[in-house]
Amino acid sequence: MANDLENTIRQNAEGPAKVQGDAGSVEQHRLEEQIAADKYLAGKKAVQSRQRGLRFNKLVPPGA
Repeated sequence: MANDLENTIRQNAEGPAKVQGDAGSVEQHRLEEQIAADKYLAGKKAVQSRQRGLRFNKLVPPGA
């Protein structure tokens, strides 16, 4: 899913932001909104992962 979103963002960045023709006009979401959506989905996926990014270990020196 992340690769699909990255490809979509890449295609939208390469294409025009607004298109107008005889049938009407089409406007895409702004690039900032697409990047924010990508960050939100990446954060959501990171929270659901089993392995967290931060670990706490208790160090006990020998002889104590």
